[in-house]
Amino acid sequence: MKPTRYTPEMIDERIERGIWQTTTLSDFWDRNAKNYPHKEAIVDSKTRLTWAQAKQWIDRIALGFLELGIKKDESIVIQVPNSVEFHLLRIACEKAGILCLPVLRSFRYKEMEYVLSYVEAVGVVIPWQFKDFDHFQMIEGMRPNLPLLRHMFVIGDKVPLGAISLKEMSNRPIEEKYPPNYLERTKCKATEVSLILPTTGTTGFPKFVEFAMCLRLYHGKKMVENMKVTGDDVLGSLGPGSGLNVLNIFGAPQVGAKVCILEESFEPEKALNLFERERVTYATLAPAMLAMIVRHPNFKYYDLSSLRLITCGGGLLPYPLAEEAEEKMGCPITQVYASVDVGASTMTTPDDPFDVRVRTVGRGYGGNEVKLVGDDGREVPKGESGEIWLSGPATVSGYYKNPEATWQAWTEDGWFKMGDLGKLDDQGNLIIVGRKKDIIIRGGQNIYPGEIENILISHPKVSTVAIVPMPDPVMVEKACAYIVPKSGQTFTFNEMVSYLKKEGIASYKVPERLELLDKLPMLAEGQKVDKKSLQQDIVQKLKAEGKV
Repeated sequence: MKPTRYTPEMIDERIERGIWQTTTLSDFWDRNAKNYPHKEAIVDSKTRLTWAQAKQWIDRIALGFLELGIKKDESIVIQVPNSVEFHLLRIACEKAGILCLPVLRSFRYKEMEYVLSYVEAVGVVIPWQFKDFDHFQMIEGMRPNLPLLRHMFVIGDKVPLGAISLKEMSNRPIEEKYPPNYLERTKCKATEVSLILPTTGTTGFPKFVEFAMCLRLYHGKKMVENMKVTGDDVLGSLGPGSGLNVLNIFGAPQVGAKVCILEESFEPEKALNLFERERVTYATLAPAMLAMIVRHPNFKYYDLSSLRLITCGGGLLPYPLAEEAEEKMGCPITQVYASVDVGASTMTTPDDPFDVRVRTVGRGYGGNEVKLVGDDGREVPKGESGEIWLSGPATVSGYYKNPEATWQAWTEDGWFKMGDLGKLDDQGNLIIVGRKKDIIIRGGQNIYPGEIENILISHPKVSTVAIVPMPDPVMVEKACAYIVPKSGQTFTFNEMVSYLKKEGIASYKVPERLELLDKLPMLAEGQKVDKKSLQQDIVQKLKAEGKV
């Protein structure tokens, strides 16, 4: 499929400059299968595949899709746990010329029917049952409303009647019926859209972001270079599969690095076990995951000496957490700034000083540019906060089947409005202040939740924290703190107030209510806090108390 915003002239110019390449993701897997056939490529708790075995799996699934009559640019939706199958399915789709659309495991009837209908999916890949939820029954129930959905593929050993076993497809030597280069005729070109990702959010239905493989491989190449990844590295894949970690999926194959997958859902002790068992050298994860790992009561019992680097993304990294993590894990912490809508944009590197690595998200890389814009549409003066706008090779081609949303999101000269607030330090490194829509305006004075969260997370009794607005009849909004205390600890409102005042916070910024939880609700399957649900919770509490 042709990208929405990329003109032939833009594509040619970036290829000529060496920014984008014509090599596809599947080309790297084919190359590695030839050069390192017996080297392990990808691992989860149930499956271990060498590069040669992975290529065979990919080719059999791609040929199987084609034999079923799935045509170029038709789409398959994938809703499976983080696993070897999940990682390899997108490569099989690329080889078959099919659009691949991974979605969150948490999507249910309403979201799944919308997605399958919107992209006119001809196939869906699911587990039969996962965590006491029957995915097969869900899809069967909506099939009468989805006349284009012809195929239901199920992973695992047990497959219900009416579904196609992905395992049986991968075991069938279908390649014997075709010449060795048959899939060269069908695979997507690097400059064509072969991957679609849903945007995340707390309300409404997602938009769908187009990705041409040249863009994702460009991201992966730059991360490999900046983080000095080699074929000797072992990369830990901890997040939900739909997030499609750039380094693990699009960087590792370029250097032949092995990827080890934490299956199903994130749990800190499972992550620690994976690090030790597989001798992981480099892991990318969200700050919330990092906090749960280093503060787990069994942390000290695991051997993490193999780790050489950790990169955080997907949320603000509190400075005290970074200090604690570096000390306990014995390796540098870096950050990457990215979003589904535009991909990766800025990053810090292991060579940066500690303060740069953890107080900032670095600079634009590989031609990416950042500018900060005020409400008047003009760049803000140096040192002031403004909305982050991004331009460069990192920006994607647009929203799938939605040209109106595409042209609203990008300016005519190619700048994308991120919706985040930031400022630049003296060296031009970007500091994330918070989400523009998350600002709490108390009686006309702005409160940035990230500022308060970064202080409270350093309290010895606090494990995780989220600051959200709560309605007030006089001030319109005030700040409310939701806090998860560390195991065995209690934390009081007075302790919170005195600690913030001791840290020099202005009195109007101090949260005026404290709610304690056992854990914070999360979005994107554990990668960021669901603040919308916390806002709804505090509103309900205030209404029950007759205060609003």
